[in-house]
Amino acid sequence: MMTMQISPVTKALIRKIYAQLDYKTLGNLYCYEGGDEFWRAKRKPCERLGINLSQALLKKLPLGGRSLYVGAGVAELPVLLAEAIELQRQVEPYNLRRSEVTVLNHACRDTPVKLRARSAAQARGLFDHLWIVSVLNDPERFPDLSPLSYGNANPVMFNPKKFEQQRRIVQSIVDQCMPKLGLPGLVTTSTEEVVWIADWCHRHRIPYRVERKQYPTALVGDPICFIKVGEA
Repeated sequence: MMTMQISPVTKALIRKIYAQLDYKTLGNLYCYEGGDEFWRAKRKPCERLGINLSQALLKKLPLGGRSLYVGAGVAELPVLLAEAIELQRQVEPYNLRRSEVTVLNHACRDTPVKLRARSAAQARGLFDHLWIVSVLNDPERFPDLSPLSYGNANPVMFNPKKFEQQRRIVQSIVDQCMPKLGLPGLVTTSTEEVVWIADWCHRHRIPYRVERKQYPTALVGDPICFIKVGEA
């Protein structure tokens, strides 16, 4: 591994990309109302925290590898650009929201980053890094599973049947994506989603180690951590 610093040129590019995003469209995607206020408050934290996280990630990845991003969106732009430019890595970001993919690809049109509006399950080959952040506990997609993940499920309203259905979907996502990680490999995820990665590793008898250091995020708020998979 190489210890690298994000260049001022790449930092300037990240800020430029954020400056030219279509926040009107993004506001409608991320918020039911108040999208303008949301992005006025979140844009700068996305830049700052994204650059900080990119700096940590670059120290853990080799030159020229491949990274699979599941559910990549606005918050992932700094790490995608840093990987592709600073380490000349192939990044494959997937996002099922076609409108967001259109917005991000337009802003990144002069960069090596290109998002795909389809499931990450369709990615081919092996990757040495898997990014799966705020996907497995998404409160919009998994409204009965997410509250349990955060420890605030209502015992009166809790629906075990719907929870079981959503749990099967989450396990299916993990079962489709984790085999694409070459071993040893690195997983970047939120602290709330570690249990799903750990469960997969236990079921397949693959050693893993969750690093203690955590990194704050701007949009969801869940801290991010790194998991080394395939190393005792």
